[in-house]
Amino acid sequence: MPALLAAGLPPHIALATNKGQSTFGSAAALVRFSRAGLVPLRRAGWTFPLAFIGSLAGAQVLLWVRPEVLRPLVLVLLLAAAVGVLFRPRVQGGRAPSAAVLPAAALALGAGAYDGFFGPGTGTLLIVGLAGLLHLPLQHASAEAKAINFASNLAGALLFAARGAVVWHTALPMAAGQLIGGWVGAHLTVHGGERVVRWVLLCVVAVLVLKLSLDALRG
Repeated sequence: MPALLAAGLPPHIALATNKGQSTFGSAAALVRFSRAGLVPLRRAGWTFPLAFIGSLAGAQVLLWVRPEVLRPLVLVLLLAAAVGVLFRPRVQGGRAPSAAVLPAAALALGAGAYDGFFGPGTGTLLIVGLAGLLHLPLQHASAEAKAINFASNLAGALLFAARGAVVWHTALPMAAGQLIGGWVGAHLTVHGGERVVRWVLLCVVAVLVLKLSLDALRG
C-alpha cells in the first residue's frame, strides 16, 4: 500500500490494486504448501468459502464505517500475538485432526471479514489463532492460514475488479513478484519449520506495530 500510494494512486484505487496483486502471492504459497501435504482438505473445504463470504461482507461494511476505528484494537491484538509467539512452547509433531472444523471455520469467517474491511496483520493473526485453537505447529498453522488468506484476498480482488477499481497494468507486474515471493516464502517455511516461522512472525509484527502506530500519530 505505501508503494502504491507513493506511485500516485488514490487511496481507494491503491487498496483495490493491492488486493489484485496480493492474491497471486497467497495462491503461490498455497500451492506450495498443498504440495507438501500441509493443508488438510477437509477443514479447508469449510474455511475457504467462509473466509470468502466474510471478506465480501467486510468489504461491504467498509462502505459504512471508517476502518481507522479498528487500528487501536489491531495494535493490541498484534502485540498479544507477538507475546504468545515469543513464549509459546515448541509443538512437536503432527497436526490437529481434520475433524476440528468448528473453531477453524469461525476463525476463517471472522478473519475474512476483517481482511475485507481493514486487512493489516491478517496473516499473522490467522497463524497465531490457528496455532492456539488447534494446537498446531507454527509451520502447519502457516499453511492453513494461507488457504484462508487466499480466499479473503480473492473475494476482495473479484469485488474490486468488478467495479473497475484495480489498475491491472500496475497490479500484474507486482503479481509476478508475489508469485515468486509467495513460493519462496512457503518453501522456506516447509523446510525451516517452527523456528523460521516464529522469528519471521515476530519481525512482521514489529514492522506492523511500528507502521500502524506512526499512522495513528499522523492522523
